[in-house]
Amino acid sequence: MNKQIRVRYAPSPTGYPHVGNIRAALFNWLFARHHGGSFLVRIEDTDRTRYVEGAVDAILDGLRWLGLNWDEGPIKGGDYGPYFQSERLGKYQAAAEKLIADGFAYRCICSSERLEELRAAQTAAKLPPGYDRHCRDRETITGEGLKSVVRFKVPLSGNTTFNDLIRGEVTFDNSLLDDFVLLKSDGFPTYHLANIVDDHEMKISHVIRGEEWLSSAPRHVMLYRALGYEPPLFAHLPMILGTDRSKLSKRHGAVSIIDYKEQGYLPETMLNFLTLLGWSLDDKTELMTIGQIIENFSIDRVSKTAAIFNVEKLDWMNGVYIRDLSLDEFTDRATPFLTSGIPEAGDFDRVYVKNALALVQERVKKLGELRDQPELTRFFFTDELAYLPADLIGKKMTAAPTLAALETSLARIEAMPEFTIDAMEISLRSLAEELELKPGQLFGSLRVAVTGQNVSPPLFETMAVLGRERTTKRLHAAVAKVRQLLEQAGL
Repeated sequence: MNKQIRVRYAPSPTGYPHVGNIRAALFNWLFARHHGGSFLVRIEDTDRTRYVEGAVDAILDGLRWLGLNWDEGPIKGGDYGPYFQSERLGKYQAAAEKLIADGFAYRCICSSERLEELRAAQTAAKLPPGYDRHCRDRETITGEGLKSVVRFKVPLSGNTTFNDLIRGEVTFDNSLLDDFVLLKSDGFPTYHLANIVDDHEMKISHVIRGEEWLSSAPRHVMLYRALGYEPPLFAHLPMILGTDRSKLSKRHGAVSIIDYKEQGYLPETMLNFLTLLGWSLDDKTELMTIGQIIENFSIDRVSKTAAIFNVEKLDWMNGVYIRDLSLDEFTDRATPFLTSGIPEAGDFDRVYVKNALALVQERVKKLGELRDQPELTRFFFTDELAYLPADLIGKKMTAAPTLAALETSLARIEAMPEFTIDAMEISLRSLAEELELKPGQLFGSLRVAVTGQNVSPPLFETMAVLGRERTTKRLHAAVAKVRQLLEQAGL
């Protein structure tokens, strides 16, 4: 491309950044990185009535978590901050005045009550809602304290056509558009005016945004022309739907990107997954590094059809990425989740924690499972195991043979020259044969004795991590429980 690539992500802080919003940021960032261009972040905070406290921080935290770094902006704290539209009001007001002076806009003094009555009448008459241009041809409006907005004079006939890099030529009938507001009565611009002025001043070459903005594109093209600006190139990304092909909602997984971080998805998973929501390398490749994605990313491979958000696929992909982590890296990323769910895990040294986590790395699909399902690992970090004596009784066994099996296992473990996984497996498998038990019967009792539950990581590996002292201590406690059970039964 001959034009210098400059793109922007321009969220409104009216809520936390959701999947579709962040997907747009990602595609802009990938496009800029592929072409060696610039990626800007601009907070469109001119709608003060819908401003959500904390939303800006959530937006920036989400970008930083994903590694979507931006290239310029006002320096704050030694780093680039985003641009804020609320700090640029004079530019929009000047543009509105220019449009009025050039005959492309006018002041409107219609009250909110009149506009509500107009909408009600249009609805009753089954007409499309829209401003009736009541103030369009009035003389200059004056008056002490008179509130007014500035509206754009949409041509009453003809078409507005532009080229979309994804959809090709797109045409809108001007007669179906009303005279939209550019500047509100409080002096703040609407999205339509502010983003046109900013995109021009910031020399944005490509506007890559969601399909929901396609209907606004003719208004923006008109504004570019009226202001004498060269329009950027447009690319409207496909919608994201749930697996039932309905509009994406929370029940499909459409939550804030920060929620995915807190659930324990890896940022590299999210980058890979979100990239595939509307773009593909080919018809078979699903797992790609960010370097591979940047190298191959292009707008012409973005689909026109809606993308499907599949949480099951996301979970599968995250599991693959987790398993591909080195044990040290998995430990680094997993430990904050682990200690959040099991605070006492923070009292153990890194080597022990790493050995414990090594046994669950293959099973975990989200790091948050270590916090939300503490039973996965709690037995590594506490000797207070919550189980009933009856839980120790093996399948198709009674208390007496279970006691014998536990006592003999304890003796074998205490007498082992080396407390290793191989030594335990050889010794205890042969013990099962000697006691005429199935391995599953013996190992089931031992698993409850050393972990307090019926399901755990591999038994011998678990015992090796616990160590001989803690393992035998737990077996002594299990033996005492079964003896108590027999005594209570009078046996």
